[in-house]
Amino acid sequence: MVKWDERYAGDEYFYGTEPNDFLKQHVALIEAGGRVLCLGEGEGRNAVFLARRGFSVTAVDQSPVGLEKARRLAAAHGVSLTTQVADLATYRIEPRHWHAIISIWCHLPATLRRSVHEQVVAGLVPGGLFLLEVYTPDQLKYGTGGPKELDLLPTLADLRIDLAPLTFEIGRELVRNVQEGRGHSGQSAVLQVLARK
Repeated sequence: MVKWDERYAGDEYFYGTEPNDFLKQHVALIEAGGRVLCLGEGEGRNAVFLARRGFSVTAVDQSPVGLEKARRLAAAHGVSLTTQVADLATYRIEPRHWHAIISIWCHLPATLRRSVHEQVVAGLVPGGLFLLEVYTPDQLKYGTGGPKELDLLPTLADLRIDLAPLTFEIGRELVRNVQEGRGHSGQSAVLQVLARK
């Protein structure tokens, strides 16, 4: 918690203020005006992007510093967010409530990841979407962002098990250039999932 507060301290947005590329590419697939939950949302760039497109957005993060900046970014763009300071180890995703759940660079220990993903599946309405991008174990070769512990870096095979009740429309591991503030910069080994209930 303290680590993230320190990372988000100051006026600079550590990961920038532009939305994640994968989210931007697929936002049109989310039901117009729907309820969207952003997990591990940090300073709010993805949540604000969604709110600007008319979605009802709830941003959850363990860092109050990050979420304060998320509210500031939302205000600068004339939109509002619901923010909730919470640890995903204790946060409960409301069942059958969300038209989309977004998880961008939200790296969790494997046991917690499986628990959260079980709640993601339950939390989506029928037809709802789960959109995720994370680093894979191969990212350790690149060092351009993300955690250094293998337990926090899932594979596509892991997520196919976690999210088995969902239908994968996209499930791929690839290397791409990620440019997001000073936190993510350069060629990166990533995992992208778009799955529907």
